[in-house]
Amino acid sequence: MTTRTTRPVIAGNWKMHHGPRATADFFAAFRNASEPRDDRTVVFFPPAISISGAVAAVQGRPDLLLGVQNIYWESKGAFTGEISAGMAAEAGVRFVLCGHSERRHVFGESNDDVGRKAAAAFAAGLTPVICVGETLDERRAGRLEEVLDAQIDAALEPLDADRAGAAFLAYEPVWAIGTGVNATPDDAAAAHAHLRARLRDRIAQLADQVPILYGGSVKPDNAADLLAADGVDGVLVGGASLDAAGFARIVAAGT
Repeated sequence: MTTRTTRPVIAGNWKMHHGPRATADFFAAFRNASEPRDDRTVVFFPPAISISGAVAAVQGRPDLLLGVQNIYWESKGAFTGEISAGMAAEAGVRFVLCGHSERRHVFGESNDDVGRKAAAAFAAGLTPVICVGETLDERRAGRLEEVLDAQIDAALEPLDADRAGAAFLAYEPVWAIGTGVNATPDDAAAAHAHLRARLRDRIAQLADQVPILYGGSVKPDNAADLLAADGVDGVLVGGASLDAAGFARIVAAGT
């Protein structure tokens, strides 16, 4: 039986796609394809340059929420190319991805960096979606639990229990991101069960209120099965979130 602590979360990470014009076009199409609903949480993560257009495009649809893909942990300063959590909040978003695998493996973010960003997000009134996951080599070496523990421990270390309990987690096996190969529902359920147990070790009863999403080659034709897996509280969708009609199908999956 599926263990779900919250209504399902359907999140779309656009990565480096959809500039301001494409963002306006996407939301016009998506609003036509997906009626407002109150049985799930829908969050979009556009590129930072498209946030203002996204905020305008979702006006009148309080069911559609927004986040940024990355922040820096300092509140201001000489950090060319970065945005602070306070700036993101002022722009009108409510969420921020922290520690996405591409930030870790392409841009060299450490586990400790992810914790700093999660703390900065909370300080600005944003909810961090803390991403964790193993590489194929780590999985083959039997290090799944070790890797997940190190990532989640560092991310939660700067947070008190109340804030840790208000975070979101996303399990994204690195070998399944953008490859067309996704973890099976059983794979996702096993990893989510371990993450839930680790949360209980750290924040006791508050652990059960943390949504844990699965991310990695989620598509319209597998979303329902993944959402039905035990312990999967939602999905973090990459490439398949770029198409309005396809993402509308994912939003409706499992109902």
